[in-house]
Order: sequence, then C-alpha cells, then structure tokens
Amino acid sequence: MTAADWTAIRLTATLAAVTTALLLLVGTPLAWWLARTGSRLKPVAAALVTMPLVLPPTVLGFYLLLLMGPQGVVGQMTTALGLGRLPFTFGGLVVASVLYTLPFVVQPLQQAFEAIPEALLEAAATLRAGPWDRFFSVALPLARPGLLTGAVLGFAHTVGEFGVVLMIGGNIPGQTRVLSVAVYDHVEATEFADAHRLAAGMVAFALLVLVTLYAIQRSARAAEARR
Repeated sequence: MTAADWTAIRLTATLAAVTTALLLLVGTPLAWWLARTGSRLKPVAAALVTMPLVLPPTVLGFYLLLLMGPQGVVGQMTTALGLGRLPFTFGGLVVASVLYTLPFVVQPLQQAFEAIPEALLEAAATLRAGPWDRFFSVALPLARPGLLTGAVLGFAHTVGEFGVVLMIGGNIPGQTRVLSVAVYDHVEATEFADAHRLAAGMVAFALLVLVTLYAIQRSARAAEARR
C-alpha cells in the first residue's frame, strides 16, 4: 500500500474514534430520554434521530453543505466565532459523521434502556437513590450490552461512510481523504490491485464487527438467563 493509503487509514480510524466518542456522550442521554419520556415530542425526536437511515447520504451531505457554507446559519456562526468554515475540513467530517451515524448508536441504547424493568428503578428510588444515582448505578450498568453494540456499530458505520463524507470533505489527501474515498480513487484510476487490498481489508473489518456484535448479544442473553 502507498503512504497515501496508510494516511487515509489513520485518518479514517481517527474520524471513527472521535465520532464514536461524541456519539456516546450525546447519544446516551438522548436514548435515555427517548426510552423514558412520555412527551408528545417523542415521535418527532425519534423520527429526526432515525431519518439518516432513510435519507440518501448525498441529500444529507447537500443540506449540511448549505448549512455550513458561507451563506448558511452554521457557516456564519463558525466564521463569526473565528473557527472558519467547516466544509472540506476534518471538523466538517466529524459533524457530518455524528449526524449520519446517530441512529446506529442511539437505537441500540434506547432498546437497552427500554428493556430495564421499571421495578428496579423504583426499588432504587425507595432506597433514596436520586435520578442521577439511578441512571449511573442501575440503568447504565444494565444497558452495557446496548452501549457496546452502539459503540461498535457507530465506529464501523463511520469507517464505511462514503457519500456524506465525500460531499462534506471532498478528497483532500491527509485532511479529508478517508478510506472509502481512497478505494474509489484507486478504482477510478484503474489501480485495481490497490483498490482490492483496501476493499478486502474493509470486508475483513466488517466481518469482525458482525462477529463482535454476535458475541455481545450472546453474552447479554446469557447474563439475562442467569438473572
């Protein structure tokens, strides 16, 4: 593999790690709220979270490009704050990846939180555990399989992104040229051997992700049976 390919791999791994960390920070409280709330806004919020699953990535990328561009609300805000514009930067890739991967982290977490028996939370409340106590000492440990599933899916989905990162980041070597774009470049240049090496690595990674998810689910079922 070329030095540019290794750079693309490192950039992709960094993007996936940063995106997953941010999604766990943002997605965990969001998933908890969606799992426990009775608000009328829940269907709207759930639909917005799920929307990246049904929207073509180029559509999402196009509107993000407008929002973060010089005439967009976000673009004007970042410019006013001295941050510059996000399109065609690593920061722009992170924003796009967080939004595009959001449902892959939130949905497994929401399902894990919804599976927690209400009686356990009520029992903790009778022992004078406050809302934060109940969340960190009862809900979060019980939702660990969902947390792990969300983290694995979030990381893997970010690694495999193409349309949205190409729209927002373009193809700048060392800055926004991620692994999926590198494969596309090799195919476009008829460098099929290089494309095959990168693509085969992504296939192996996808298989590893699926095996890991299966192991997490099997472990969760075994723990549930023991309880």
